[in-house]
Amino acid sequence: MDIVYIGDLRIDTIIGIYDWEREVRQTISLDLEMGTDIRKAAETDDIQYALDYKAVSKRLIEFIEGSEFLLVETMAEQVADIVRQEFNVPWLQLRIGKPGAVRGARDVGIVIERGERT
Repeated sequence: MDIVYIGDLRIDTIIGIYDWEREVRQTISLDLEMGTDIRKAAETDDIQYALDYKAVSKRLIEFIEGSEFLLVETMAEQVADIVRQEFNVPWLQLRIGKPGAVRGARDVGIVIERGERT
C-alpha cells in the first residue's frame, strides 16, 4: 500500500461545546494519510489514475467550512466517511488538531484510523 497525504490543512469552522465557541470561527488543523496504489498513475503519468489530493482537500474545506460541530470526534468520523466513500480510499489515518483549545498546550485533538491496510 502506498500513502498519499495532506499535511496541516487549516480550515475555519464552528467547533466546540462552549457558548463562546458557537459564536466564533476557529481554525482546525488536519493531517490525513490515505492508503492507495500509485502504480497505475506512475506508469501512465495520468491524473485519472491518481488519488487527487487537491480534490480531496477542496472537498474537505467545503464540507468543514460549511458545517458546525460540537465535538472534534464528530468531525473526524464525518471526514473519514467522506474520504473513504467519495474517493474510494480503503484505509486512512486522520489527525485533527484544535490549536489553542487548552491553555498551555500548543495543540490538542484526536487521531483516528479507519479501514484496513492492504
